[in-house]
Formats: sequence, structure tokens, C-alpha cells
Amino acid sequence: MVIKRDRYLKKLINRQWNGQIKVITGIRRCGKSYLLRNLFKEYLLSQGVKNEQIIHLELDLISNIRYRNPLELSQYVHNRLEGEKDKFYLFIDEIQMSESVKNPYLPDGKKITFYDTLNDFKAIPNLDVYVTGSNSKMLSTDILTEFRGRGDEIRIHPLTFAEFYSATGGDKHEALKQYSYYGGMPLVLQQKDNGEKSAYLSSLFSEVYLKDIIERKKIEYPTELSQILDLLCSSIGSLTNPSKIADTIRSKKGGNVSANTLKSYLEYLKDAFLFCECKRYDVKGKAYFEYPMKYYCEDIGLRNARTGFRQMEMTHVMENIICSELRARDYNLDVGIVYENGKSKSGANTRIAREIDFIATKGNKKFYVQSAFAMPDEGKRTIELKPFSLTGDSFPKIVVRQDIGKPWYDDNGILNISLVDFLLGDTVF
Repeated sequence: MVIKRDRYLKKLINRQWNGQIKVITGIRRCGKSYLLRNLFKEYLLSQGVKNEQIIHLELDLISNIRYRNPLELSQYVHNRLEGEKDKFYLFIDEIQMSESVKNPYLPDGKKITFYDTLNDFKAIPNLDVYVTGSNSKMLSTDILTEFRGRGDEIRIHPLTFAEFYSATGGDKHEALKQYSYYGGMPLVLQQKDNGEKSAYLSSLFSEVYLKDIIERKKIEYPTELSQILDLLCSSIGSLTNPSKIADTIRSKKGGNVSANTLKSYLEYLKDAFLFCECKRYDVKGKAYFEYPMKYYCEDIGLRNARTGFRQMEMTHVMENIICSELRARDYNLDVGIVYENGKSKSGANTRIAREIDFIATKGNKKFYVQSAFAMPDEGKRTIELKPFSLTGDSFPKIVVRQDIGKPWYDDNGILNISLVDFLLGDTVF
């Protein structure tokens, strides 16, 4: 089965020989290696590049364990290129598995890391370097510093619904039901039945993601880390903060971990690309609130599997899918807060906060999105759309629904569009 990832393939093609290290980041098993060794390699071969001009090392394989040593990796590549005048492409998978080693010439000095090796590679004129990695702190955070401004990050996400549907075909509404349950992790498509899909997704958490974080971060309280994961999956799209999570664990789970430790654990889950964080933004005041914020799972199938498919409230599932779609299209997301004048229970004048699910921005583009599973009557419609009227601006406003057919604009210029059309159509943005 061929899964098209044209958005990311185009980014790689456009960045060839730009003098930078191409760092392909994303959650493990989302298709980073497939993009390189299948789609991009196939493109290069179609352009006349010879197979022997492509050097590919997978550092998560035992057969390549020696190259986790950055000095061994450097020596290997230099030996391959010695005397060569042709252009070469270097693919390195899971670069974060590289280990720091002592400098043999300065044993008491700073250790040598894969950053040093990659900075060395970028000085080779006939070598174009591409690496994949699954940890944002080691990669995306340090691209500008460690690569001295010559690193170029390409963020990969699990399959969007459009990518999923291009591989499965059939009735698009039935495909959306499957996607809403089992998400877009590429290997899900290879599982024969729903039981295998569920087992595969569950094993990713227990055998890949959690183990990786626990081992690499030397987690002192693995049970609490697992509990945080369960809480976030159970409450996607709900406002929370580390103190609130700590209180919940103490009251319901019997744990005794501090809010600061939980804050660190939340960062680890974000660094592993398992969750994204959306901060609240005062639309008129143009300022961010520190707490609380919302968390969304990188893939809805992973979230559903973690909850045992017992919490399938489609309003929350739909909101997470919309979040994932917008992030895959490279939009930055915030939760919008607007205010209207009202009365308190005592009758005093007060400001009432209203929420816009997403403020999506990219460059000079900006629009508002409200996720509404259904608006069956005028009362529900008024509640859902009221925040749009309080923004005081003319940026595009979209409400994504499950209870309509073709898209249409209302009298206030608000686009009403079904979830399936929103996910399959690029023209909306």
C-alpha cells in the first residue's frame, strides 16, 4: 500500500542542497522513515540519482549500533565519500539515539555529540544531509543554536484524513468513522481487523512511547507519568494545569508527586510529540494567560486506544481531529477568549468570558474556528456563534459541523462546513 505524503515530500524536494541540515521531527511511527527511504528516495531515483549515492543509516537498529557513537558515524561517512566527486545524500534515522562520547584529544573537555558530527557533515560540499528524530528538546529546540542557524526543521504528523482516505478510498463518511476511532498512524492501515488496530495502538504507548521517555529521562515516578497520560487522554480539550492534575492524582489515584514534577512530565510528553499545548489568548487584550491551557493528543486513535475506546464523545473527538488537521497544515493554534458584558448572580455588572475553540495563524493568515458537532436549534446556534461576534474584527470565521451537507455562509459571513469537507478541502484556507 502506497500512502501519499505529498505535503512533506514537496518540502524535502524544495530544500535540497540548501546548505542546511534537514531535521525531520515527529512522534515515533508517524512515517518519518517511510518519507525518507521510500517516497523521497523514489523521487531521487526518478531524477537520475543512483542508488549508491544514497547513504541510509537507521540508528534504532542493533546492526547500526556502532554508529550511535558520533565519531564512528563521522568516520563511516567520510570513508564512503573519500575520493568521490558525485553528489551524495545522507539519511540518518532516529538521530536522538546517538550517544555523547569523550573527546579523545580533550578527555576532560566538552563531550562530542551528534550536533558536532552533523555540523561537520554540512561542511562537505557534495553531501546533502537529512535526519529524523522523535524528541523535540534534542532537535527542534536546538536547531538554531547547535546547528548555528543552519538547521531546517520539517515537522511530520500522523496521517491527515485526506492522506488516510487517499489510501483507503470507499465512502468518505464511513472512512471518517474509521479515522475517528483508529486515527492516522500509518501502520494502522496494515492491521487486518479492529482488534489488531486497537492492540497495535495500545502497544505503541506501553512498548514504545512510555518506555522511551522512562529510559531516556530516567523517570523516578513512572506510575505517575502513566497517570498523567491517562488524565490527558480522558480530558482532551479541557482546561487544566499541573496543579490541577497533581490534585486529581492525589485524590483519585493516591499518588504523591509534586506539581513541579508533573510539570516536567508534561514537558516530556510534549517533547515526545505525544501532545500539543494550546494556550488561551485574550483576543482584544492581545495577551496570553499563563494557566490554564488545553492539551490535545497528536493522534486521535492513540488517544482512543489509551482510554480503551470507552470515552468516545464525538464532540471532543471532533475537536481533537480539527486541532490535528490545522497543525498538519502548519498553523499555530491558540484558544481564543473574548468577553461580553453581563450580570452576576447578585445583579452586579460583570464581564463574562466566552471561548473560541481555535485561533489559527500562519504568517499573515488568521482565522477563527468553532467546533460544533450539531446546532439543531436557534438557541444552540446562538451559544456556539456568540464568541465570533465579540472579536471586533473581520478575520474569517468558520464553524465545523457534523449535521450539514454542503458548505454555506450565513448572513454574518460565517462559513458553515461539514467535518468531512473541512478535512478534505484545501480551498477553505
